[in-house]
Amino acid sequence: MKKLLMVVSAADSLTLADGTSHPTGFWAEEVVESVRVLREAGVEVTLATPGGAVPTVDKASLDGTFDEAVASLEDLRAPASLSSVRAADFDAVYLPGGHGPMADLASDATLGGLLAEFHDGGKLVAALCHGPAGLLSAVREDGTFVFAGKEMAVFSDEEERQGGLDVPYSVAGRLAELGARVRTGEPWSSTVVVDGKLVTGQNPQSTVATAQRVASLLA
Repeated sequence: MKKLLMVVSAADSLTLADGTSHPTGFWAEEVVESVRVLREAGVEVTLATPGGAVPTVDKASLDGTFDEAVASLEDLRAPASLSSVRAADFDAVYLPGGHGPMADLASDATLGGLLAEFHDGGKLVAALCHGPAGLLSAVREDGTFVFAGKEMAVFSDEEERQGGLDVPYSVAGRLAELGARVRTGEPWSSTVVVDGKLVTGQNPQSTVATAQRVASLLA
């Protein structure tokens, strides 16, 4: 059985561009549906957060569709600590979104080290929506970006604009500054980009397709 590490943000707030604090967390659909698709495909999924903190669901992602599923997903109530897991124990790593990753995973040195190990070991790395913010942590000691030159999808600036949240920075912009080749699909379209061992999805609408692609590559 293939083993996948899903790293979920533990942030419950995001400081916006104007300095105000906005409640945030993980996006329900992106975690619930990704876990469902992967486990149905026979992949063993382990959830981890920074410090092993119980993650907060972004209430904006609860509309009655995934409320019960979030409440019943036991992994969310007792995640592993990111510092206690080893890349050697897994075949893939997966970063779901919500705005939370912008607040914590983007600058998490432990995550950055793990991502470098997965990449350098030829293992699968996947990120969805705002999950690619976590890829920003993967900068080596010499200042080079682990995923420089890689083509990837991420929640687009246009989708941020339409969403109406005054985010503190553009994830797509920062990834591009580090050397990533960001490919943008139509707003709210299911857009998945595969570049070697890197799989990325643009938005919540890409969740199932992203997880399916990961499952197929692990098969």
